[in-house]
Amino acid sequence: MCFSPEADLLAGMVVGGVGIDALRHTKHRRYLPLALLPLLFALHQVVEAFAWWAMEGRVPVRVGELATWLYLAFAFLVVPPLVPWAVRAVEGDPARRWRLLPFVLLGAAVAVALLPGLFNGQAGGEMGCRYIAYDTGVLYSGYVWPFYVAAACGPMLASGNRRFVLFGVANLAAVGLLSWLLAGGVISLWCVWAAASNVAIAREVRTGERQETWTAAAAPG
Repeated sequence: MCFSPEADLLAGMVVGGVGIDALRHTKHRRYLPLALLPLLFALHQVVEAFAWWAMEGRVPVRVGELATWLYLAFAFLVVPPLVPWAVRAVEGDPARRWRLLPFVLLGAAVAVALLPGLFNGQAGGEMGCRYIAYDTGVLYSGYVWPFYVAAACGPMLASGNRRFVLFGVANLAAVGLLSWLLAGGVISLWCVWAAASNVAIAREVRTGERQETWTAAAAPG
């Protein structure tokens, strides 16, 4: 979610490049979900650019409706379970992986709760001053959002990876600040944070893969 279609497109290009680099450095299957996140978020940003252009009358309305639906489908159905699954997949401690499983299940439950809005014709978006105001299409969404944040941010805080924990703290602070700016109708800067966070994710993939390689090389014959 960004403040203009141009910003969405730029963020998508930057994060897309980061995502391709992350995939290029992925050799172990358990890092694949994490490595896929930047590329998926890049596509997410580009899709929103089409939603913007339709609202500005620069592309057909039908294109904008489809772009808005795809944008919300990814945000509602993919992000809540995928983020905790990606964090859990790279967790090295088997016991901690089990403790992270409830976050994956919580994310799946959030996706199920938000699913009706995508098919009842009520979910959508309208252009504000420097943001798009999205509607979930369900009346109870206010009760769902805390669980959404818990599913997306909680696994990093519960991870055994110190870098994930630090990132989880920063992520919670960013979510609070950006939500406050958006709720006040000031501006949407989610794409800026998305770009920064996905660079951090790609760096984590490369760091984790290097550690895997060193561990394998140091293992006795």
